[in-house]
Amino acid sequence: MKKVSLVGAGGKMGCRITDNLKNSEYDVSYLEISPQGIERLKARGVAVSQAEEAIPQADFVILAVPDIYIKEVAREIVPQMKRGAMALCLDPAAPLAGALPERDDIRYFASHPAHPSIFNYEPTKEAHFDYFGGITAKQAIVCALIQGEEEDYQAGEQLAQKMYAPVFRSHRITIKQMGLLEPALSETFTATCLLMLKEGLDEVVRQGIPREAARDFLLGHINILAAVIFEEIPGVFSDACYKAIEYGRPKIFRDDWQKIFEPESVKEQIQAIT
Repeated sequence: MKKVSLVGAGGKMGCRITDNLKNSEYDVSYLEISPQGIERLKARGVAVSQAEEAIPQADFVILAVPDIYIKEVAREIVPQMKRGAMALCLDPAAPLAGALPERDDIRYFASHPAHPSIFNYEPTKEAHFDYFGGITAKQAIVCALIQGEEEDYQAGEQLAQKMYAPVFRSHRITIKQMGLLEPALSETFTATCLLMLKEGLDEVVRQGIPREAARDFLLGHINILAAVIFEEIPGVFSDACYKAIEYGRPKIFRDDWQKIFEPESVKEQIQAIT
């Protein structure tokens, strides 16, 4: 039975991973220092271990801590890891920012959930409303072997699939590609666009449309427009819609908006969040 140390087990992501690993085939030690996190673990029937006892024995160390703290935490944790052990990061920001200590005798791995697709079919109400994933709704994940041998990838991916279960598909990519997905594509670009959709809703409400009517109209159009754009269904937009896109695009987006995906921009984004 492989030993896992979950650092930050009582945090937001830590609790999600705790719930998925506590009845798994892994022998898990739960590390947490905040009083609130410790209480959340107690509510789950989980006892907190001491880092100096758990880390040197662990085959895997999961760093479930916020990006802004991971450099400090890794500097304390990684030197305690045994030779050949693997440290897992939950996103690419810390590795790409150079926040992980140099050790040639351990493995580094990163994995991040894609979250359940808006086009997921879920047969139960519980799964339908599991928007984040990791409870009952199926989701994909992305994984990257940052440092280690080829055979280490499978071990890291297997643990990641348990952490984020239920997982229906796992994609192997590089750590730099993961940085393009998070934060560049998912947060810097997509979250910004979605926030602008909300601000558009607020604007038409300000001009007198009842909020419920505007919200229903917007969310319904998001659903069908996305289904066509991402080829979930066959079809095209109306001629009027294409003309509206042609009118709106230069008024809403800068000509050089794609620059946020260039290496220097991605680096700046990562530095900002770490």
